[in-house]
Amino acid sequence: MQTNSSVPAWVGIDVAQDWVDVAVWQNEQKIQLGRWSREVAELHRLAEKIAGYSPQLVILEATGGLEVRVMATLASAGLAVYRVNPKWVRDFAKAQGLLAKNDRIDAYLLALYGARLRPQWRPLPEAEQQELAELVGRAKQLVAQRATERTRLSRVENQRVRDSIQRHIAFFSKELAKVEKLVTEFLQRHPQWKEKEMLLRTAPGVGPKTARVLLAQLPELGMANRREVAALAGLAPFADDSGKWKGRRHIRGGRSSLRAALYLAPWTAPRAEGQFKHFYQRLVAAENRNNSRSSPSPESS
Repeated sequence: MQTNSSVPAWVGIDVAQDWVDVAVWQNEQKIQLGRWSREVAELHRLAEKIAGYSPQLVILEATGGLEVRVMATLASAGLAVYRVNPKWVRDFAKAQGLLAKNDRIDAYLLALYGARLRPQWRPLPEAEQQELAELVGRAKQLVAQRATERTRLSRVENQRVRDSIQRHIAFFSKELAKVEKLVTEFLQRHPQWKEKEMLLRTAPGVGPKTARVLLAQLPELGMANRREVAALAGLAPFADDSGKWKGRRHIRGGRSSLRAALYLAPWTAPRAEGQFKHFYQRLVAAENRNNSRSSPSPESS
């Protein structure tokens, strides 16, 4: 089919282990570009093909890291690439009445998602930020694996099994120390990242581990506003109102690993004198007032 770069287009790419399926949504029509290998040379040819449509955005789902090579190759060709939460895409599919699922349909659905919702594009992380994210992510994996083994150890009586679990715990601890050393060396090699870490650590409750998670998993810091950052971290309270009903606000969504890393910081921050302590006290006072208004009076009981 003849490409028409003057008409806005959106490209969807479904990424699998060995290939990608590609679709274009342009002029309210679906254009299938077929299946392509994930080999780098083939991805460069795909980038040239996609560039012919001058797409507004190329949309992929987060697939546990399989998408990284594809995104990097397309971005190096000057294409705007956007990685979307798979759950958002499935919810969008249900809203569109698209219940069938295969690789071709998923590619088309991603293109349609871009065309209908027009997500805001941000530049991909630079190579340095990607390296830091992978190191911090590996440390998180090792912590989780060690915690799992420690839980097993507390439930096992057989000494031989306990010895095996303890060897695993020691291994994970040793590997974790190595990875944390690599993170420290990374920060020493890149003074600009070390400076950012030290700036984050000036906030009450933010220690070195929390600061490094923020650097690795929240590259939008310094670019997005406070409301956007809160939503990305899964800490923004969302309304739950309907008609005259005013429901309680609840946080949801966002990056779960980032939210977990930030869990302990708010427990420490209110203990230090300053704006966080005063803000916390205002929140507690407001909550107490709300509870007292909603509690039934002794006369009515």
